Amino acid sequence: MLITLQQRKLNELKEVKKTLLSQLFPSKGQYRPIIRFKKFTNKWTKRKLGNIAKIIGGGTPSTSNHDYWNGNINWYSPTEIGNNIFVNSSNKKISIKGLNNSSAKLLPGGKTILFTSRAGIGNMAIMLTDGCTNQGFQSWVIDDTKIDIYFLYSLGRLLKHDAIRQASGSTFLEISNKEVKKLLLEIPSFTEQKLIGNMLRKIDDDIVRQKERIILITKIKKNLLQKLFV
Repeated sequence: MLITLQQRKLNELKEVKKTLLSQLFPSKGQYRPIIRFKKFTNKWTKRKLGNIAKIIGGGTPSTSNHDYWNGNINWYSPTEIGNNIFVNSSNKKISIKGLNNSSAKLLPGGKTILFTSRAGIGNMAIMLTDGCTNQGFQSWVIDDTKIDIYFLYSLGRLLKHDAIRQASGSTFLEISNKEVKKLLLEIPSFTEQKLIGNMLRKIDDDIVRQKERIILITKIKKNLLQKLFV
């Protein structure tokens, strides 16, 4: 019963977030959202993603050269970008030699949104520590004095369908660096971005805590049942 109640609360939080995403951002063709914070009335500005963030691809060092691997530089692949909002450590790591002898680029932590460009286009994560990626990404590096990273992350998830529509390829779908730069979005002032980003982050934090609570309760129940029926 307790697990059911906690799961219901989690579903309610997810619905709250879904509603906020639909109302805090303008609908397609509109320049004002349904819900605004007080004192904000200006239209949002339509911009190309490439004009508000640097779009940077990745690369893979030669796997036959052992000097390029098992270093201390994070190197992400698309399979590592799932449901977690933040990432800070990759499964595989490369050396400085591997970085310098490949097309991989070192991206700044806290200012980079990893964006998968193939094999699941549009999966995203905010990278907390410096790192790089393989060629399955077109990552977004921001100027955090002009763009709030959590705002852009939340808005970026709404761009996923547009990204998939622009993808091409015979073997597998992929969206190019050029097409990612062309993705259109509407943005408000930096102050309003911060307010929206903070609100959505609080909701996401609540969702994460609720998931952790369900996992804990499930473990406690399992342990109790094992002790009762030994």
